[in-house]
Amino acid sequence: MNKVVGTAMLAFLACGQVQIVISESVQARTIEERAAEADWRYNLGIRAIRDSQYQKAVQFALMALDICLEIKDRECEARAYNGLGLAYFYLGQYNKVIDSYLQRLAIAREIKDLHGEGISLGNLGSTYFSLGKYDKAIEYQLQSLEIARKTKNRLSEAKSLGNLGSTYHSLGKYDKAIEFHLQALAIFRERRDRLSEGQSLGNLGNAYDSLGKYDKAIEFHLQYLAIAREIKDRLGEGQALGNLGATYDALGKYDKAIEFHLQYLAIAREVNNRQGEGISLNNLGESFSSLNQPELAILFYKQSINVREAIRKDIRSLDKDVQQSYLGTVEETYRNFADLLLQQDRIIEALQVLDLLKVQELEDYLKNVKGSDRSAQGVRLLEPEKAISDKRLAVSFENSKEINNQLANQIQQLPKNEINKVPDYLNQIPQSTLLLYPLILGDRLEIILFAPNQLPIRRTVKIAKKQLEKLISDFRAGLLDAGSEDFRDTSIQLYNLLIKPIEAELVQFQAKTILYAPDGQLRYIPIAALYDGKQWLAEKYRISNLIAYSLFDFTPNQKIQPNILAGAFGGIAGEKKFGQTALPATVREVQSIANSFNNSVTLIEENFSRRAIEAKFKNHNILHLATHAEFNIGVPDNSFIIFGNGDKIRLNEITDWQIPNINLIVLSACQTGVGKLGDGVEILGFGYQVQKAGAKNAIASLWKVDDAGTQALMTAFYSELQKGDVSVMEALRRAQVTLIKSPQYNHPNYWAAFFAIGNGL
Repeated sequence: MNKVVGTAMLAFLACGQVQIVISESVQARTIEERAAEADWRYNLGIRAIRDSQYQKAVQFALMALDICLEIKDRECEARAYNGLGLAYFYLGQYNKVIDSYLQRLAIAREIKDLHGEGISLGNLGSTYFSLGKYDKAIEYQLQSLEIARKTKNRLSEAKSLGNLGSTYHSLGKYDKAIEFHLQALAIFRERRDRLSEGQSLGNLGNAYDSLGKYDKAIEFHLQYLAIAREIKDRLGEGQALGNLGATYDALGKYDKAIEFHLQYLAIAREVNNRQGEGISLNNLGESFSSLNQPELAILFYKQSINVREAIRKDIRSLDKDVQQSYLGTVEETYRNFADLLLQQDRIIEALQVLDLLKVQELEDYLKNVKGSDRSAQGVRLLEPEKAISDKRLAVSFENSKEINNQLANQIQQLPKNEINKVPDYLNQIPQSTLLLYPLILGDRLEIILFAPNQLPIRRTVKIAKKQLEKLISDFRAGLLDAGSEDFRDTSIQLYNLLIKPIEAELVQFQAKTILYAPDGQLRYIPIAALYDGKQWLAEKYRISNLIAYSLFDFTPNQKIQPNILAGAFGGIAGEKKFGQTALPATVREVQSIANSFNNSVTLIEENFSRRAIEAKFKNHNILHLATHAEFNIGVPDNSFIIFGNGDKIRLNEITDWQIPNINLIVLSACQTGVGKLGDGVEILGFGYQVQKAGAKNAIASLWKVDDAGTQALMTAFYSELQKGDVSVMEALRRAQVTLIKSPQYNHPNYWAAFFAIGNGL
């Protein structure tokens, strides 16, 4: 159940007001004029943030910073760093946010600006909260609280207390959260800040809800509702009603829950609160699903998703704090909705929801995914659903059963091809190319297969999620050990789970290419290494990992003459380099590429820097990085590519690259799931970031193959690509088959690690 108030940080990150407007024609000469120009640049950056032009905001903040450094104005410099940190925060580039706020903190301490020091500490706490590093967030929030108390700044004190409450809530320490929220509440009451008082009451209600103390939660939500109505805060009134609905849902009192959700929906629509509308529609879907009224639940779920996808198309309409807490609640909605649709055998709608789930997972992870015209269309309403949608507020608990039955009867009378109508753009997939979408649920694995101009196929495989994940873990462990045959049994088992149920259809539709959209931990294993007892899947099909079909360009790639820019990490065998294992064979790897392609450029070891690579992008169409890269769970800051001179580019910075001429990026020594396995969204994230930067295709590895094995596969890959009429996917498949047939590298450890992601058609 989606709640509305709870873990969002209170506004240390407020933009402030624009105070200075200066004409573009100003020619600043004096220090005072230069300082005024710096203020102007800073304020332009704030305006850019309000307009969701975050890269432009960074540029303005850097311009302001340059001027401040030139005139040696430390206060000006601190302000510029604050603007820079704010812009990077909105871009989700948290390592740069932290650097900026640490710079501001250092200046504040140097010039003894205690107020600025407190704000900097609060901003650092909020940033670490966004990173999920709650212990670090608490450390900074406590320091900010100490300064607020020292300076007797009661408002800052209350914000620090509220933020501590929200952080402890996220840690599941609800009693501690309540303690801090009560302290914040006392200060807001002392200051007669009724708006903040109401929000604190809402936070307390949610904390008690999380403790299962529903009567207490209702008490606080009702107090919040009374204040919101008293001060005519319609937004807050809606939030209080929504949270009351969620609490009554938890109590199983669906009559009361639906009443409150409908009131919230009415207010959200009245005040144009789109995210509130999406939340209330979702919660109505959950309530009707709990009442076993699936047709009505599906209608409200659809409307919720369509509102949310429209918001994503224009994400600027969301305040950043609301955006983060709001988006974090959505993934479960999509998963539950897909499950419900599959139970009703409404497969194409389930496929659309699964695709939107991929986009949602990316958004939750990267915070920079706007979606597309396709995703903004959401899920189509059937004609009977449209009729009820127009009068959805007339639905109530009392009449819902009758309406659900009417809707069910009307839908049953529709032709199957109307219920499972395929969007036109999906039929643009080339013949012999199929989409494969598995969905991991608690008690089963659902498999959807789609071929152009065909109704989708659904197969259900009974297996508990924990059992499947154990199988995935065992299979991956076997693949990582090149001296073991332990992978073989699990490979066959996974083939029987994922491929065997649709094997006949793959033959029937004359499949040659599989566009595979793995779910959860399936992203950590290559389906190319699934074995039917006679052949590997790689021997039968071209395979590319799909980010989401709604973000996919189905236009076939033009065959190009490879023009390669390659970099090698290098190092001396057995030694460490920048904390990483040396990769001496990467030098031979890129030299082999240079020998095969006359127009290639290679950068080796110290010459292989981030700046050197970025300076040469426009002259090449393939970027080959023979170096360490890690894609780890958590936040994008945890995933990176390292260069030969020790430079790094983090996952969330890849979109800074402007590489419209690059058709393919190859990472030949990367690895995923270095620690424990998560949900694999970091792998999706890499593919999305590469695509967003301008490249259509990428090849990466799920684990680091030894130097010689990598060199063998890459030599075979480029040999195939050199033929000129071969796609990226086909070249990779042929290279893998070459190793399968070799005596030295036939273990899947060597060839199966590498996978394509993107449009390799």
